[in-house]
Amino acid sequence: MNTRPICALTIAGSDSGGGAGIQADLRTFAAHGVHGLSALAALTAQHTRGVTAVHVPPVDFLRAQIDACFDDFPVGAVKLGMLANAEVIHAVADALEAHRPSFVVLDPVMVATSGAKLLADDALQALRERLLPLATVLTPNIPEAELLLGHAITDDEAAEAALVELLALDPKAVLLKGGHLPGTGAMVDRYDDGEALLEFEHPRLDLEGHGTGCTLASAIAANLCRGLPLREACASATDYVHGALVHAYRPGKGKVAVLDHFWRKHVEPPPD
Repeated sequence: MNTRPICALTIAGSDSGGGAGIQADLRTFAAHGVHGLSALAALTAQHTRGVTAVHVPPVDFLRAQIDACFDDFPVGAVKLGMLANAEVIHAVADALEAHRPSFVVLDPVMVATSGAKLLADDALQALRERLLPLATVLTPNIPEAELLLGHAITDDEAAEAALVELLALDPKAVLLKGGHLPGTGAMVDRYDDGEALLEFEHPRLDLEGHGTGCTLASAIAANLCRGLPLREACASATDYVHGALVHAYRPGKGKVAVLDHFWRKHVEPPPD
Protein backbone atom coordinates (compact mmCIF):
# COMPACT_ATOMS: atom_id res chain seq x y z
CA MET A 1 0.00 0.00 0.00
CA ASN A 2 3.03 2.29 0.35
CA THR A 3 3.99 2.00 -3.33
CA ARG A 4 2.05 4.13 -5.76
CA PRO A 5 1.23 2.30 -9.01
CA ILE A 6 2.31 3.77 -12.30
CA CYS A 7 -0.53 5.53 -14.07
CA ALA A 8 -1.59 6.08 -17.67
CA LEU A 9 -3.65 9.14 -18.63
CA THR A 10 -6.12 9.14 -21.49
CA ILE A 11 -7.20 12.47 -22.96
CA ALA A 12 -10.01 11.56 -25.30
CA GLY A 13 -13.76 11.41 -25.87
CA SER A 14 -16.38 9.47 -23.96
CA ASP A 15 -18.42 6.79 -25.74
CA SER A 16 -21.82 6.42 -24.09
CA GLY A 17 -22.10 2.99 -25.72
CA GLY A 18 -19.03 1.78 -23.85
CA GLY A 19 -17.18 0.35 -26.85
CA ALA A 20 -14.58 2.98 -27.63
CA GLY A 21 -13.03 6.17 -26.31
CA ILE A 22 -12.37 6.73 -22.61
CA GLN A 23 -14.33 3.62 -21.67
CA ALA A 24 -12.18 1.35 -23.86
CA ASP A 25 -9.01 3.12 -22.73
CA LEU A 26 -9.67 2.58 -19.02
CA ARG A 27 -10.54 -1.09 -19.51
CA THR A 28 -7.34 -1.56 -21.52
CA PHE A 29 -5.26 0.08 -18.80
CA ALA A 30 -6.90 -2.15 -16.19
CA ALA A 31 -6.29 -5.27 -18.26
CA HIS A 32 -2.58 -4.40 -18.30
CA GLY A 33 -2.39 -3.76 -14.56
CA VAL A 34 -1.97 0.00 -14.94
CA HIS A 35 -3.99 2.57 -12.98
CA GLY A 36 -6.08 4.61 -15.42
CA LEU A 37 -6.62 8.37 -15.34
CA SER A 38 -8.88 10.30 -17.70
CA ALA A 39 -9.48 13.82 -18.95
CA LEU A 40 -12.62 14.11 -21.08
CA ALA A 41 -12.06 16.21 -24.18
CA ALA A 42 -15.47 15.40 -25.69
CA LEU A 43 -18.69 13.60 -24.88
CA THR A 44 -20.56 11.63 -27.51
CA ALA A 45 -24.10 10.28 -27.59
CA GLN A 46 -23.19 7.02 -29.27
CA HIS A 47 -24.22 3.40 -29.67
CA THR A 48 -23.33 0.51 -31.95
CA ARG A 49 -25.23 2.10 -34.86
CA GLY A 50 -23.63 5.53 -34.84
CA VAL A 51 -22.96 8.86 -33.16
CA THR A 52 -26.08 10.98 -32.56
CA ALA A 53 -24.56 14.01 -30.79
CA VAL A 54 -21.20 15.45 -29.68
CA HIS A 55 -20.56 17.91 -26.85
CA VAL A 56 -17.16 19.55 -26.32
CA PRO A 57 -16.60 20.85 -22.77
CA PRO A 58 -14.87 24.21 -22.24
CA VAL A 59 -11.12 23.95 -22.74
CA ASP A 60 -10.48 25.52 -19.32
CA PHE A 61 -12.20 22.56 -17.73
CA LEU A 62 -10.24 20.13 -19.90
CA ARG A 63 -6.98 21.77 -18.80
CA ALA A 64 -8.13 21.57 -15.16
CA GLN A 65 -8.65 17.82 -15.53
CA ILE A 66 -5.20 17.32 -17.04
CA ASP A 67 -3.48 19.48 -14.43
CA ALA A 68 -5.27 17.64 -11.61
CA CYS A 69 -3.97 14.29 -12.89
CA PHE A 70 -0.37 15.46 -13.18
CA ASP A 71 -0.56 17.22 -9.80
CA ASP A 72 -1.31 14.05 -7.84
CA PHE A 73 -0.34 10.94 -9.85
CA PRO A 74 2.87 9.51 -11.36
CA VAL A 75 1.83 9.65 -15.03
CA GLY A 76 3.92 7.16 -16.99
CA ALA A 77 2.34 7.76 -20.38
CA VAL A 78 -0.41 9.79 -22.05
CA LYS A 79 -2.77 8.46 -24.69
CA LEU A 80 -4.50 11.01 -26.94
CA GLY A 81 -7.75 10.16 -28.69
CA MET A 82 -10.69 12.25 -29.89
CA LEU A 83 -9.76 15.95 -29.81
CA ALA A 84 -12.61 17.54 -31.66
CA ASN A 85 -11.36 20.97 -32.75
CA ALA A 86 -8.34 23.24 -32.98
CA GLU A 87 -9.01 24.95 -29.65
CA VAL A 88 -8.98 21.60 -27.86
CA ILE A 89 -5.81 20.52 -29.65
CA HIS A 90 -3.99 23.71 -28.70
CA ALA A 91 -5.11 23.34 -25.07
CA VAL A 92 -3.87 19.75 -24.92
CA ALA A 93 -0.57 20.66 -26.60
CA ASP A 94 -0.05 23.49 -24.10
CA ALA A 95 -0.68 21.09 -21.22
CA LEU A 96 1.71 18.46 -22.59
CA GLU A 97 4.41 21.05 -23.11
CA ALA A 98 3.94 22.20 -19.51
CA HIS A 99 3.98 18.74 -17.92
CA ARG A 100 6.36 16.93 -20.31
CA PRO A 101 5.22 13.29 -19.92
CA SER A 102 7.79 10.66 -20.87
CA PHE A 103 5.57 9.09 -23.54
CA VAL A 104 2.71 10.34 -25.70
CA VAL A 105 0.71 7.89 -27.85
CA LEU A 106 -1.33 9.77 -30.45
CA ASP A 107 -4.36 8.08 -31.99
CA PRO A 108 -5.55 10.72 -34.49
CA VAL A 109 -9.28 10.06 -34.18
CA MET A 110 -11.04 11.68 -37.13
CA VAL A 111 -13.95 9.45 -38.18
CA ALA A 112 -15.99 6.99 -36.11
CA THR A 113 -16.50 3.38 -37.17
CA SER A 114 -20.02 4.37 -38.21
CA GLY A 115 -18.65 7.05 -40.54
CA ALA A 116 -19.51 10.00 -38.29
CA LYS A 117 -17.01 12.84 -38.53
CA LEU A 118 -15.26 13.48 -35.21
CA LEU A 119 -12.71 16.15 -36.17
CA ALA A 120 -13.57 19.71 -37.20
CA ASP A 121 -12.13 21.08 -40.44
CA ASP A 122 -9.94 23.60 -38.61
CA ALA A 123 -8.30 20.94 -36.47
CA LEU A 124 -6.23 18.98 -38.98
CA GLN A 125 -3.48 21.57 -39.36
CA ALA A 126 -3.38 22.14 -35.60
CA LEU A 127 -2.97 18.39 -35.14
CA ARG A 128 -0.06 18.34 -37.59
CA GLU A 129 1.70 21.38 -36.13
CA ARG A 130 1.15 21.00 -32.37
CA LEU A 131 0.68 17.31 -31.55
CA LEU A 132 2.67 15.28 -34.07
CA PRO A 133 6.02 16.71 -32.85
CA LEU A 134 5.08 15.71 -29.28
CA ALA A 135 4.13 12.12 -30.18
CA THR A 136 6.30 9.21 -29.13
CA VAL A 137 4.27 7.15 -31.59
CA LEU A 138 1.48 8.02 -34.03
CA THR A 139 -1.11 5.25 -34.62
CA PRO A 140 -3.33 6.15 -37.61
CA ASN A 141 -5.53 3.79 -39.57
CA ILE A 142 -5.50 4.07 -43.36
CA PRO A 143 -8.30 6.70 -43.68
CA GLU A 144 -6.65 8.83 -40.97
CA ALA A 145 -3.27 8.55 -42.67
CA GLU A 146 -4.87 9.59 -45.95
CA LEU A 147 -6.28 12.73 -44.32
CA LEU A 148 -2.94 13.56 -42.71
CA LEU A 149 -1.08 13.12 -46.00
CA GLY A 150 -3.70 14.39 -48.42
CA HIS A 151 -3.68 11.40 -50.77
CA ALA A 152 -5.03 7.87 -51.09
CA ILE A 153 -3.29 4.76 -49.74
CA THR A 154 -4.62 1.87 -51.78
CA ASP A 155 -2.24 -1.08 -51.36
CA ASP A 156 0.70 -2.49 -49.43
CA GLU A 157 3.28 -0.61 -51.47
CA ALA A 158 1.49 2.69 -50.85
CA ALA A 159 1.25 1.89 -47.14
CA GLU A 160 5.00 1.33 -46.94
CA ALA A 161 5.62 4.66 -48.68
CA ALA A 162 3.13 6.37 -46.36
CA LEU A 163 5.18 5.35 -43.34
CA VAL A 164 8.07 7.48 -44.58
CA GLU A 165 5.78 10.43 -45.26
CA LEU A 166 4.11 10.18 -41.85
CA LEU A 167 7.46 9.97 -40.08
CA ALA A 168 8.47 13.16 -41.90
CA LEU A 169 5.62 14.95 -40.06
CA ASP A 170 7.84 14.64 -36.96
CA PRO A 171 6.49 11.96 -34.61
CA LYS A 172 9.26 9.80 -33.18
CA ALA A 173 7.63 6.65 -34.59
CA VAL A 174 4.59 5.56 -36.61
CA LEU A 175 2.43 2.44 -36.32
CA LEU A 176 0.22 2.40 -39.42
CA LYS A 177 -2.74 0.08 -38.95
CA GLY A 178 -3.56 -2.10 -41.95
CA GLY A 179 -7.12 -3.21 -41.30
CA HIS A 180 -8.63 -0.94 -43.97
CA LEU A 181 -6.41 -2.17 -46.79
CA PRO A 182 -8.13 -4.59 -49.20
CA GLY A 183 -7.02 -8.19 -49.28
CA THR A 184 -7.76 -11.70 -48.09
CA GLY A 185 -4.41 -12.56 -46.53
CA ALA A 186 -2.98 -11.60 -43.18
CA MET A 187 -3.70 -8.16 -41.73
CA VAL A 188 -0.44 -6.23 -41.42
CA ASP A 189 0.33 -3.31 -39.10
CA ARG A 190 3.50 -1.47 -40.12
CA TYR A 191 5.93 0.21 -37.73
CA ASP A 192 8.72 2.67 -38.51
CA ASP A 193 10.87 4.69 -36.10
CA GLY A 194 13.49 5.80 -38.60
CA GLU A 195 15.83 2.97 -37.62
CA ALA A 196 13.67 -0.16 -37.65
CA LEU A 197 10.92 -1.10 -40.09
CA LEU A 198 8.72 -3.85 -38.63
CA GLU A 199 5.55 -5.68 -39.67
CA PHE A 200 3.11 -7.21 -37.21
CA GLU A 201 0.91 -9.83 -38.89
CA HIS A 202 -2.33 -11.37 -37.63
CA PRO A 203 -5.05 -13.43 -39.31
CA ARG A 204 -7.75 -11.28 -40.88
CA LEU A 205 -11.05 -11.60 -38.99
CA ASP A 206 -14.51 -11.42 -40.55
CA LEU A 207 -15.99 -8.78 -38.26
CA GLU A 208 -16.13 -5.03 -37.79
CA GLY A 209 -14.59 -4.14 -34.46
CA HIS A 210 -15.57 -1.04 -32.47
CA GLY A 211 -12.87 0.70 -30.45
CA THR A 212 -9.86 -1.08 -31.98
CA GLY A 213 -7.87 2.10 -32.50
CA CYS A 214 -8.53 3.37 -28.98
CA THR A 215 -7.61 0.00 -27.54
CA LEU A 216 -4.39 -0.32 -29.53
CA ALA A 217 -3.12 3.13 -28.53
CA SER A 218 -4.06 2.54 -24.89
CA ALA A 219 -2.33 -0.84 -24.86
CA ILE A 220 0.85 0.78 -26.20
CA ALA A 221 0.65 3.46 -23.50
CA ALA A 222 0.12 0.83 -20.80
CA ASN A 223 3.04 -1.24 -22.07
CA LEU A 224 5.29 1.83 -22.01
CA CYS A 225 4.20 2.46 -18.43
CA ARG A 226 5.23 -1.10 -17.62
CA GLY A 227 8.72 -0.45 -18.97
CA LEU A 228 8.57 -2.14 -22.36
CA PRO A 229 10.69 -0.59 -25.14
CA LEU A 230 8.58 1.12 -27.81
CA ARG A 231 8.94 -1.56 -30.48
CA GLU A 232 8.03 -4.32 -28.02
CA ALA A 233 5.19 -2.20 -26.63
CA CYS A 234 3.70 -1.87 -30.11
CA ALA A 235 4.14 -5.54 -30.97
CA SER A 236 2.50 -6.66 -27.73
CA ALA A 237 -0.35 -4.18 -28.23
CA THR A 238 -1.18 -5.59 -31.68
CA ASP A 239 -1.32 -9.09 -30.19
CA TYR A 240 -3.60 -7.84 -27.42
CA VAL A 241 -6.03 -6.18 -29.86
CA HIS A 242 -6.16 -9.30 -32.02
CA GLY A 243 -7.08 -11.40 -29.00
CA ALA A 244 -9.71 -8.88 -27.94
CA LEU A 245 -11.20 -9.05 -31.44
CA VAL A 246 -11.22 -12.85 -31.45
CA HIS A 247 -13.31 -12.70 -28.26
CA ALA A 248 -15.41 -9.68 -29.31
CA TYR A 249 -19.17 -9.62 -28.74
CA ARG A 250 -22.20 -7.64 -29.92
CA PRO A 251 -24.03 -5.93 -27.04
CA GLY A 252 -26.20 -3.65 -29.16
CA LYS A 253 -28.42 -3.81 -32.23
CA GLY A 254 -25.67 -2.69 -34.63
CA LYS A 255 -23.34 -4.96 -36.58
CA VAL A 256 -20.16 -3.71 -34.91
CA ALA A 257 -18.52 -5.91 -32.31
CA VAL A 258 -17.14 -4.56 -29.03
CA LEU A 259 -13.75 -5.84 -27.93
CA ASP A 260 -13.36 -8.09 -24.90
CA HIS A 261 -10.60 -6.22 -23.08
CA PHE A 262 -10.19 -8.94 -20.47
CA TRP A 263 -9.96 -11.81 -22.94
CA ARG A 264 -6.70 -13.09 -21.46
CA LYS A 265 -8.50 -14.33 -18.35
CA HIS A 266 -10.34 -16.78 -20.65
CA VAL A 267 -7.20 -18.24 -22.22
CA GLU A 268 -4.40 -17.89 -19.67
CA PRO A 269 -4.15 -20.28 -16.69
CA PRO A 270 -4.47 -18.69 -13.26
CA PRO A 271 -1.17 -18.12 -11.38
CA ASP A 272 0.02 -20.83 -8.97
